[in-house]
Amino acid sequence: MPTLRIALAQVNSTVGDIPGNTAAIRRWSKRAAEAGAHLVAFPEMMLTGYPIEDLVFRNSFVDASQHALRQLAADLAADGLGDLAVVVGYVDADGPAAISADAAPGIGRRDASALLHGGAVAATYFKHHLPNYGVFDENRYFEPGDSLTVVRLGGVDIALTVCEDIWQAGGPFTAARRAGVGLAVNINASPYELNKDDVRLPLVQRRAVEAGAAVAFVNMVGGQDELVFDGDSMIVGADGELLARTPQFSEELLVHDLDLPLADATPNPEGSTDAAKPRVEQHIPDDMSIDRVTIPGALAPLNGRITGEIADRTSDAEEIWNALVLGLRDYVDKNGFRSVVLGLSGGIDSAVVAAIAVDALGPDRVAGVSMPSGYSSEHSKDDAADLAKRTGLSYRVEPIQPMVDAFLANMALSGVTVENLQARVRGVILMALSNQDGHLVLTTGNKSELAVGYSTLYGDSVGGFNPLKDVPKTMVWELARWRNAQGDAPIPENSITKEPSAELRPDQRDSDSLPDYSVLDPIIKGYVDHDLGRAELIAAGNDPALVDRVLRMVDLAEYKRRQSAPGTKISGKAFGRDRRLPITSRFREGGAISPS
Repeated sequence: MPTLRIALAQVNSTVGDIPGNTAAIRRWSKRAAEAGAHLVAFPEMMLTGYPIEDLVFRNSFVDASQHALRQLAADLAADGLGDLAVVVGYVDADGPAAISADAAPGIGRRDASALLHGGAVAATYFKHHLPNYGVFDENRYFEPGDSLTVVRLGGVDIALTVCEDIWQAGGPFTAARRAGVGLAVNINASPYELNKDDVRLPLVQRRAVEAGAAVAFVNMVGGQDELVFDGDSMIVGADGELLARTPQFSEELLVHDLDLPLADATPNPEGSTDAAKPRVEQHIPDDMSIDRVTIPGALAPLNGRITGEIADRTSDAEEIWNALVLGLRDYVDKNGFRSVVLGLSGGIDSAVVAAIAVDALGPDRVAGVSMPSGYSSEHSKDDAADLAKRTGLSYRVEPIQPMVDAFLANMALSGVTVENLQARVRGVILMALSNQDGHLVLTTGNKSELAVGYSTLYGDSVGGFNPLKDVPKTMVWELARWRNAQGDAPIPENSITKEPSAELRPDQRDSDSLPDYSVLDPIIKGYVDHDLGRAELIAAGNDPALVDRVLRMVDLAEYKRRQSAPGTKISGKAFGRDRRLPITSRFREGGAISPS
């Protein structure tokens, strides 16, 4: 039984940075070779970054991907790595005609995997299952593959698969069983959602049993716009046993020795009744072909044996915090911003955003601005200063009352308009500092506030990125308590325990305008995240009048959300990226309304 030393390169790529991604592949391939690996696998579309969205329609982009793949194969050989099998994701097309100037946009584009060896592209595979739900629009971008590629390396048959192929029963993994492979390599760009790691392991185990083969699952890590990828790569045996698993949210090279059957030695025909491998009830079409490629030569001898570690899982709060930190860091760094600036009110939201920013970028790259009005309490001013001291970020105070008074001296304004004016003056200050010093402005609204429209356009909603966009208010408090328990306690206790308030009028409290967040957040989660209707929310025990009030606020705030900054997705349904509703709509839960 041959022993294959496999390396999974859980690494960070950048969309469109083909030279930078290529350099990363060469660098991590060298590390894999130094560890004695026979094969190293990189994530889905590692060469181009993921998701590439409408870049796929540019012939020049597809051509650059194809050219870079061939050059990468040659460069790896020039690096002395020609004997290493390198599995890498890229974008391909069905021949020159598919990317000709007069071809229809998107025709023949493929989400592809290639195995590079000996200075050449030894084998390619096109993703079979194309996801078209949630954040994915792959039917818009790609054509599905209709065959399975099996590579024989050192006497072991290895199936190449891509991401969604493992999320669906049948298809390539059933074909892999029919082909009798010993290993299925699955390269992924699987975005993070809370507790998604709890779903992945049983999923990979099911596909291993379905294929009757070990599965090597490698996932991307890093942030791309609103998405963040957490890694969580793993190797599972043919019997479903977890053999090795990486930590989340960090670049890792997982190396593990797998004892695999010789090709054709222990075939697992489709429909096997082997008791250790339950029958698979969903099957691929009979016309899905199996393309076989043989890599000449034997496996290099191994010096000792390497067993990959199984990383511990983390708490929900730690998982979310790490996702928010990585998402912000990569958004700032990949878009070329030197630093960030945010308003520090002394409240919980700005305190948590500031702590995330300092963890992500370091205090030297974070500027906080206290902008007290005539209604700002002394404790809020003190809490903002205390947070700045605790975190070490750059801090300044810019009172807004003189600017507000200048407006009021020239315009007759009152009531809520004056409250909004104060928020907009703060927005002007932050944007001015952004222009002056090159900062990216961070806005600090949470998902609960965005849901019900509890924000001022061009005021407290101003900014280029919002770390808390997908974080409900109750979770903001949970994150603050978790972060403070880690030792350095960056967030003032008073910011956590005091009643939330915008402080835009005397004695103002959030509870003047909103239900208690412990009541509000479950209704928002049901309506936004799970698409529950009015009747279902009431049946869950919520007060009918409260449900009507909340749903109306959520529906009417859609125009505000369309103008909100991007922010890291952590839930199954984030605003903007997942949840797409018309701004102009007269449908209301409980019945449509007619024009008045």
